[in-house]
Amino acid sequence: MASSKVGSIGEYIREQRTRAKISLRQLADVSGISNPYLSQIERGLRKPSAEILQQIAKGLRISAEVLYVQAGILEDREAETDVQAAVRDDVLLTERQKQVVLDIYASFLKENEAAGVLPAERTAPELDADDQNADELDADEVADEPDVPERAMPITAMPDQARPEQNGKEEVG
Repeated sequence: MASSKVGSIGEYIREQRTRAKISLRQLADVSGISNPYLSQIERGLRKPSAEILQQIAKGLRISAEVLYVQAGILEDREAETDVQAAVRDDVLLTERQKQVVLDIYASFLKENEAAGVLPAERTAPELDADDQNADELDADEVADEPDVPERAMPITAMPDQARPEQNGKEEVG
């Protein structure tokens, strides 16, 4: 059923392009692919190579891996979470940002696994129960509380005599 995969990759590319609010011509320009060829890919008439998919992914600012999976070139990752899929599909993040977020997420999962914390043990309702004051706080009270104490001043605004050192030398008073 390779032909259905070819059609699905085209549909997927069109969906991603539409979500990113990019015209076919714009995607063709930024990807370095001819407009007619890209149109044929989207309509399922052409099967793009891995190199073409990589160029399209770059133009869409999505992971080439996602396109490879959609095209049947790469096996889908087992047990990819909804969070990981959402990060990979997010058109507002660069590839570098996606990788950083996924790395951090993976480290949290490893940490939880090492600590023996399983997803079933800690659900969203339990998290709300942990914060006993959550229901007692009024939204207006939270909004009115300043993030920084009123007396705090930026270091640049402190008087010279209050600074512990100047130009790398300690002052002796």
